Amino acid sequence: MRVVYLRFELLRTLRNRRFLLLSLVFPITLYLIIAGPRAHERLASTGISVALYYMVGLASFGTMSSMLSSGARIASEREVRWTRQLRITPLKPSVYVGAKVLTAYMLALMSMCALFLIGASLGVHLSASHWLELVGLMLVGLSPFAPLGIAIGHMLTPVSIGPALGGGISLLALLGGTWFPLGHSGLLFQLARFLPSYWLVQASHVALGGSAWPARGWIVIFAWTLLLAALARRAYRGDTARV
Repeated sequence: MRVVYLRFELLRTLRNRRFLLLSLVFPITLYLIIAGPRAHERLASTGISVALYYMVGLASFGTMSSMLSSGARIASEREVRWTRQLRITPLKPSVYVGAKVLTAYMLALMSMCALFLIGASLGVHLSASHWLELVGLMLVGLSPFAPLGIAIGHMLTPVSIGPALGGGISLLALLGGTWFPLGHSGLLFQLARFLPSYWLVQASHVALGGSAWPARGWIVIFAWTLLLAALARRAYRGDTARV
């Protein structure tokens, strides 16, 4: 039953045109517009090529959208009381939530791979080990967004979740350094270092042969994952208790 439900979730999500637009088409279009004309230039503050920096930055934007899209699907299912119908079937809550998380990660991988292919066509050349390390760090960096999607899906309505997701993702992308390097000082930089979106973008440094995240990065990702997992659990239990 787990495999059947997971397949159902994935196929249904792939038919969602809004997902394809926000998670695939939109980041690729922005990447080509921003990085295409000056792909081989280097950003003075980081030494990273424009093609590489915005490849990772817009991949973080697209993957965050993919991870949080589970919230929109949950909110829609609650609206039509589909989640209530599922609870009277043998399907376990852990399978329901797990399918949402796995589907979100599959979609995030699609978004990531699409940006990486375009990046390679613009001149981003990395060794196999650096590609794998980059992908691995970004997948770990997405872990807080999985429970966040579950939480907001059980807390918001279909009407309110659209603006919340759009504004939230845009703000996280801005504070994470998706659109421009944040430097190494200042209030914005100090705030960004406590957000998982910042460390998603910082994963680009491993492509230059640099080390993975410092201890602060791992602590931020781990702490946010635990905090948001607790929030998701509470939101799920509170929502199901009302139905």
